[in-house]
Amino acid sequence: MGISSSLFSGISGLATQGNAMSVIGDNIANVNTIGFKASRTTFEDVLSQSVSTASGTSQIGRGTALSDIDTLFQQGSFESTSNATDLAIGGNGFFMVSPKSSDTNYFTRAGQFRFDADGYFTNPAGYVAQGWRLDDRGNDTGTLVDIRLSDFTSPPEATSNITAITNLNSDSSSNSASLFSMWDATASQPIGDSAYGYQTAIRVYDSLGNPVNLTIYYDKLSNETGSEYAAGVTDFDNTWEYIITCDPEVDKRTAFAGSEAQGILMRGTLTFDSASGALKDMSAYTCSALSSVDSAASWTPAEISTDGYPQFTAQFVQGVDQEIQVHMGLRSSTASWDAGGAANVGAIAAGTLGSLHTSAEPQAMNTSQYASSSTTIYQTQNGYGTGFLENVSVDTDGIMVGHYSNGQILYLYRVGLAKFNNEQALSKVGGNLWAATRGSGDPITGHPGENGLGKIAPNSLEQSNVDIAAEFVKMITTERGFQANSRVITTTDNMLQELINLKR
Repeated sequence: MGISSSLFSGISGLATQGNAMSVIGDNIANVNTIGFKASRTTFEDVLSQSVSTASGTSQIGRGTALSDIDTLFQQGSFESTSNATDLAIGGNGFFMVSPKSSDTNYFTRAGQFRFDADGYFTNPAGYVAQGWRLDDRGNDTGTLVDIRLSDFTSPPEATSNITAITNLNSDSSSNSASLFSMWDATASQPIGDSAYGYQTAIRVYDSLGNPVNLTIYYDKLSNETGSEYAAGVTDFDNTWEYIITCDPEVDKRTAFAGSEAQGILMRGTLTFDSASGALKDMSAYTCSALSSVDSAASWTPAEISTDGYPQFTAQFVQGVDQEIQVHMGLRSSTASWDAGGAANVGAIAAGTLGSLHTSAEPQAMNTSQYASSSTTIYQTQNGYGTGFLENVSVDTDGIMVGHYSNGQILYLYRVGLAKFNNEQALSKVGGNLWAATRGSGDPITGHPGENGLGKIAPNSLEQSNVDIAAEFVKMITTERGFQANSRVITTTDNMLQELINLKR
């Protein structure tokens, strides 16, 4: 008799409905779990039993069984946070994390990362996020590694070029016959305020990151006997002389020690177009004969850098030469001084001037001589001192940069993502983690936003994708299914009782 088999059909229903309720309970329990993905149960009938009927063989079902418990990987909503290292994935993919000193990789959608005491970029369980180390240009180097900051400082960078763009008042008159002669490093004040027409200062950095103030003094050229440029200039109304100086105490050039010229790094002239006021020519001199630095004859045209700008050699750190290019608005298209015309290249004492002349190439920003107050229009330099990491930010493409106290923004790492051909075969290991299996296949790694992987949303966390309303509806139907199966068992029990009572 098939009455007893109905007991086992009811038992199978109780078992599957109970498992379904466990899945629902797990979903509801994780409704606020970061990066959690809800699960779903599906049922199937079991192998039917064949029985004889008047019309032949027929089948009676033997109950139900769990067909599958699959994971719903739909995108969860994002919660905005104030932490730049809270990351969410907008689209496909998983963060890759690994226990310290282990090659085992796990995968997660929970992007609640922090830097620990050792500089590792970890989740709350201490697993380290994986990524690619970046070079100075933001390109990947090597393979996937633990994201770890081993140095929280930015090393200094010595200044190698300065830019000083000014407007010099065309109505100015000469204040001294020679700025070079007026400079006296042995005096308490190397140059008096009345000796020049305008000055601008710019801070640069030596190789150790120490700041050094450079001052550029300008004065309308004089046609007096004391002017070392007078013999090589014909247009005094549109020509200025300048000297680039530093505090004599920070000038470590041995040949300049104790001399009146100590602190003078470069000198020269600026020639402006009389009609437009634009800078059309310049000269620049550095000291080549170090045995007599105070003599004008020792100063010859400065070297021209490969970029076409005059440059000088400073020593702010004893024994360490520092080449610095000077940008005032003109560059040499030939990376050399013009040797033709009346302004031949030579020493100042020869009565000739080094000149860019025909090779002069005006830049976008140019020093000018207009009928307005002398002023500094723009200045910059490319050096910086030692910096300390202030904060870290991550962009949508996963690139992590450090912001340092010296103003530098340096590339650090690129956060890596992984995807699988069969996400459903991933194994849950707890702690918001999945592990790869044979069924899931190997992880396919890549950059965020590329090859089907989602982009990174910084300052965000992905919330659970559990729909609590849907879970409550499932809870009701599961509960009723469980009750109905229990009624099958009790009803079958009553039928068996009636069968036993037949013998009375």
